[in-house]
Amino acid sequence: MEKVSETVPTVQFEQLINRGCGLDVHEKSVVATIDGEGLVRETRTFDTYTSSLNDLRDWLLGYGISHVAMESTGVYWKPVFNILEEDFKVILVNARHLKNVPGRKTDKKDSQWICKLLLAGLLKASFIPQEKIRQLRDLNRYSTKLTQQLASEKNRIQKILEDANIKLSSVVSSTSGVVATGIIEGLMAGRTDLEALIDELYHGKLKVSKAELFQAITGRMTDHHRFMLTQIKHHMAYLESQIAVLQQEVERLLEEDRESIDLLKTIPGINTVMAVKMLAEIGTKVEETFGSPKRLAKWTGICPGNNESGGKKMSGRTTHGNKYLKSLLVEAAWAATRTKGTYLRAKYDSMAARKGRKKALLIIGHKILNAAYIVLTARLSYMAYSVEEFERKRNQKRITHLQNELKGLGISV
Repeated sequence: MEKVSETVPTVQFEQLINRGCGLDVHEKSVVATIDGEGLVRETRTFDTYTSSLNDLRDWLLGYGISHVAMESTGVYWKPVFNILEEDFKVILVNARHLKNVPGRKTDKKDSQWICKLLLAGLLKASFIPQEKIRQLRDLNRYSTKLTQQLASEKNRIQKILEDANIKLSSVVSSTSGVVATGIIEGLMAGRTDLEALIDELYHGKLKVSKAELFQAITGRMTDHHRFMLTQIKHHMAYLESQIAVLQQEVERLLEEDRESIDLLKTIPGINTVMAVKMLAEIGTKVEETFGSPKRLAKWTGICPGNNESGGKKMSGRTTHGNKYLKSLLVEAAWAATRTKGTYLRAKYDSMAARKGRKKALLIIGHKILNAAYIVLTARLSYMAYSVEEFERKRNQKRITHLQNELKGLGISV
């Protein structure tokens, strides 16, 4: 019997971009496919050295390519972007938006698939901030890592103290406080006159007596414990100095954006450090970049997701987004809920009773992000409902709800 070959139909898209290039980026190589009006589809492979990337740029310019698309593969896309951004419209795409048919995946086919989607206008570009904002991101994210290391060193001090039978954390609120720091330094120096050390540092705000404090710091401090504490303290001092240097560089880069920082600081829960970190993630031109507060919230991953099939709504959990900005907004929400007499505090109390504290924090973080978008766009200070206005509107909604319930029971009010 004669075999009949089956051909798999190819998907045809309407072409919206005249000439484009799809790049499949790897650590050591870049596979490029060009296609478009007047071109025969061609695929080439280049190294990721600067000289090879310059050859890639010249090859694309020679064929009149206007748009280049590639997936955001780790940090490997950055060298390619730095070479091509001046001469082409470079579109960086989330890798999950480029999934091809399973079982037909090669580097060449991936680049061809990216090129086909690019020409059809089916690729959604990721947000790539301007160079100064990218520098701010690097500084702030590195500073965050150093701060996390500093917190780890503080935890190591606690472990050393516990190993030396020193129960300091049981009697003070923080081992980083003035009293605790003085006691630790005294123990590191080898002081044995603990009662005199306590008399020098004790103050009336401590919740424990001198006798309890003396019992807590009486332990078995050896030379090994002192050596370890000394090394940890030196490392902590180094980390603090590096964080201060990074903060100075951040302030230098933000000399022209002081107004934006001051505007963000008018929002409850946001201080100078949080305002700087927020600008480093979203930039100052939020309207030009995102277009609306809803798109900004979606990009951050702090709003409910859409998952509906057959008229039935599935999980509405938040989607993936900018994890740095999301954690920052939750931190700002915590601070806002500690500010009495504000709309955000009243809203948190209302939502926490119905949805729980964690979901209520995300809701407040969402509102803080919306407020940030508005103040940066309108260039106006933050203004919100008063607590009285919020209570009046909430009571009116409750009255309407109860009236509808009574009406359903046949009672006219």
